[in-house]
Amino acid sequence: MTDVVTDRLVLRAYAPEDEDNFTGLLGDPVVTRWMGVPARPLREVFRSVVAAEPAWDIWAIWADGGYVGHGELKPSPDPHVDGHELVYALVPDAWGRGLGTEIAEGITKHGLETLGLDAVHATVAPENEGSLRLLRRLGYVDAGSWVDDDGDETLWLVRRG
Repeated sequence: MTDVVTDRLVLRAYAPEDEDNFTGLLGDPVVTRWMGVPARPLREVFRSVVAAEPAWDIWAIWADGGYVGHGELKPSPDPHVDGHELVYALVPDAWGRGLGTEIAEGITKHGLETLGLDAVHATVAPENEGSLRLLRRLGYVDAGSWVDDDGDETLWLVRRG
């Protein structure tokens, strides 16, 4: 897996010593409000990510030597989306500094330029206005929507290369 480096961030593969960062971030309901969270215990998920080469790009995100978030570019698990999906999360202390934009742009560029994907996709809850604004600012356009079995609407955005 290739590291992604932006002006202020380094996205690198998770290492065993990152377990507490990973579980702390993805175990925080404030952070994961708009994200799907694995049904398995997070420590088990983390150990499976570190134990083997993951089937997609998954990174620990660092700024100024500190852990600030998590990022992925993975084949979308949603049957409506045929392609790779952008996923990212930031620790609350890093909110409001433009790092989310930098992460999304860095991962999108990695997908389109480094991996040669035709498009990068994002799925977002309509209520997640901040992520929708961020993605649209980065050139993502609406590609559709659907209502899940649980009654929640999901918006699908895409940025093409």
